[in-house]
Amino acid sequence: MPPKKNPLNLNPLQLKTLTLLQEIARLENSPAEGEDGAFVITSLPHAHGNHFHLGPWVVSGKDATGLQNDGVWAALIRKGLIKSEPGKAIVTAAGLGYDTGLRDSILHGSDH
Repeated sequence: MPPKKNPLNLNPLQLKTLTLLQEIARLENSPAEGEDGAFVITSLPHAHGNHFHLGPWVVSGKDATGLQNDGVWAALIRKGLIKSEPGKAIVTAAGLGYDTGLRDSILHGSDH
């Protein structure tokens, strides 16, 4: 039997937020001490207009509302996909490996 898509039953906002956190962690490329496969995030992107830039990608502001939503963060923490520490977040190995299926639909190639 093939693995279940979205086995943790994340809602659409949680999936979008996790997708963005995965990409930020990859871009910062800062391994978390003492946690194999986990990466630290020290800053979140800031929107200008209705979008923001994330490395080579452009992301619509409407796809990033979960980055400022405490409930979304709490759910991702509770499900073991991220950890929050003062001044930083950690995307766990489970969080990095979780296939949200949204990467290609919310990360768009930049034209400027």
